[in-house]
Amino acid sequence: MNESLLTRAMARIGEANPMHGSRVERVVGEMDSLYRERAERFFGQLEAFLASRGRSFDDAVDAYLRLCDSMVAERLHFMRTGSYSSRSFAEVEARVYSNPKEMEAHVFGLAIAQFLWKDQYRRFDFFCGGLPRYGGAIRSYLEVGGGHALYLAEALRLLPAHVRFTLVDVSASSIEMARGMTPIERVRFIQGDINELDLNSRYDFITAGEVLEHVEQPRTLLARLRSLLTDEGHAFITAPANAPTLDHIYLFNDAGEVRTMLIEEGFVIEEERRVYAEDVSEEKARRYKVAEMYAAFVRKAR
Repeated sequence: MNESLLTRAMARIGEANPMHGSRVERVVGEMDSLYRERAERFFGQLEAFLASRGRSFDDAVDAYLRLCDSMVAERLHFMRTGSYSSRSFAEVEARVYSNPKEMEAHVFGLAIAQFLWKDQYRRFDFFCGGLPRYGGAIRSYLEVGGGHALYLAEALRLLPAHVRFTLVDVSASSIEMARGMTPIERVRFIQGDINELDLNSRYDFITAGEVLEHVEQPRTLLARLRSLLTDEGHAFITAPANAPTLDHIYLFNDAGEVRTMLIEEGFVIEEERRVYAEDVSEEKARRYKVAEMYAAFVRKAR
């Protein structure tokens, strides 16, 4: 029997970094068979995409390990200064988004992280469980910041065949990966800034996962997303708090700040989730500024 890609990733991580490997084993050990089915399906898509570019699945696992090392340095800076190391979009664009080599490694690492970080998978699981409830009313679907295409691929699986899909991302590397992972004619891929593009359309459903923290003015982005929603439309919007990485700019100090901003910018929260990245008490999480994920299905306030 062929070794599963999840098992292969865990083994490579454990060999390179035994301490982190033990953490990953704990996370995976808590998961059910549906988790493993989803992980194998997505990792299989990722392996096929990498092979088409002359790369291997192990390259993505190595990119994940580099991402983890980078995040250690970013967290040390955050705990020392109370702020993220990147302060502007222009700075991040120069460091990451417009640097094909850096961005490729970054997005490969994030693709692996979706199933090895508890908060990331719980966010995805929440999306998978909630999206079908809106499927009957969706004719047009927009994803902003599609990156590794995990959410787009799942939306394509879960929504009816008549739905039109659009994915927008500022990075050419992300667009290339998303297109390669989901080579389907009914998806329109657009590289650009969602605040500057004239899409000439409104959408019944918008997904913006882990995007707010990447901009200097998240309220401006939320206003733009609200304007792109149809009157009866819904959105899935997420953001982390206390989550320093190379390309995070805007600091949310806790998940409540994300929730409050959504409400203040004209959204009604229909369902929400909060998950800490570590299994610690609420007191310790706040004291040590443990990263916290916030995700919500929302609609326009009327």
